[in-house]
Amino acid sequence: MNSATAEAVRIVRENLQQLNPRATILEAGLNITVANPAAIRGKRVLVVEDGPTVTHGGMAHGAGWIAAHQHEAAELIDPRPWAVGSIQHVYRDHPHLGPVLPAMGYGPAMIAELEATVRAVPADIVVVGTPIDLTHVVKVRQPIVRARYEFQDTGQPTLEELIRARFGPRC
Repeated sequence: MNSATAEAVRIVRENLQQLNPRATILEAGLNITVANPAAIRGKRVLVVEDGPTVTHGGMAHGAGWIAAHQHEAAELIDPRPWAVGSIQHVYRDHPHLGPVLPAMGYGPAMIAELEATVRAVPADIVVVGTPIDLTHVVKVRQPIVRARYEFQDTGQPTLEELIRARFGPRC
């Protein structure tokens, strides 16, 4: 709800009503948070996004890109010139991608290529919008700041109210 237009919300509501007129519609937003916003401000940033979200999911960017903009990065560095190995193929196969590095690490070789790409990009800081904490997967010279989604109810009923109604007050 915090990023969709009123028209888009109207269309989704109409489609939901057509598919299931008895469905309860929950309105919510996803706020993007980072532990240290000051670390981003004024810096040259490399954004690493969740690979499946930005490739197969068709999104040009995700939480990391939004966090970098919200917290006033001086520059988002497009990692394509430094892409290594299979990551070059990812950019070729998914031309819709924005200036972000998709975290494609499905085995030791791909993780090594991701690490090499991050190390090569001349960024001051890396903003990571992946569900996994990449500091446990890659070792890079740049500091890493994680961008995370935080669920926020925006309407009635709330998610908690729906869960309690379904499973009881002790849930």
